Amino acid sequence: MVVKVIGAPYASCTRRVLTCLIEKEVEFEIIPIDILKGEQKSPEYLKLQPFGVVPVIQDGDYTLYESRAILRYYAEKYKSQGTDLLGKTVEERGLVEQWLESEGQNYHPPIYNLVVQLLFNPKLGVPVDDNVVKESEEKLGKVLDIYEERLSKSKYLAGDFFSLADLSSLPFTHYLVNNIGKGYMIRERKHVSAWWDDITSRASWKKVLQL
Repeated sequence: MVVKVIGAPYASCTRRVLTCLIEKEVEFEIIPIDILKGEQKSPEYLKLQPFGVVPVIQDGDYTLYESRAILRYYAEKYKSQGTDLLGKTVEERGLVEQWLESEGQNYHPPIYNLVVQLLFNPKLGVPVDDNVVKESEEKLGKVLDIYEERLSKSKYLAGDFFSLADLSSLPFTHYLVNNIGKGYMIRERKHVSAWWDDITSRASWKKVLQL
């Protein structure tokens, strides 16, 4: 059955889901939502996603939102298909969950703030808050120092295998490196830089960027 992905294909959270589906060799169809026109706030869409953000997946009669929940769902549902994104033991799964939570709770928030302030605010004519930029960069630097230490001991965040934790980091780190002039935060850390080059070389991510 073809999975319907309702969302903007260029949106970071949608890209996260699409990368996972490609890694798991799951067929999908993108149902585009124009978030610049606010279609994610329409009554029809809010029936599917009451918080009004993208994406939503429809897998037959099953509907699910929140990108990291979707990642976990497909990684588990198709555990024996495509790339193993969860680990082969309960201990490996625990580390995947630990680092996926770390990405969501510690890594993502400061990157998100930097992207909003330095990429989207100027496009929307909203003033950049220099205090938010400074504070977010400081917080992100501390997280990246922890990542650098971790990646000096293992190839990927959860171990020596590519997992959901690495995959989930892709979309907003892409903005950091390519769109807001903060790529040095990755490049000045040897092991983080090598990790970034590795995960962005995956065929799944390259395909998503072309969508």
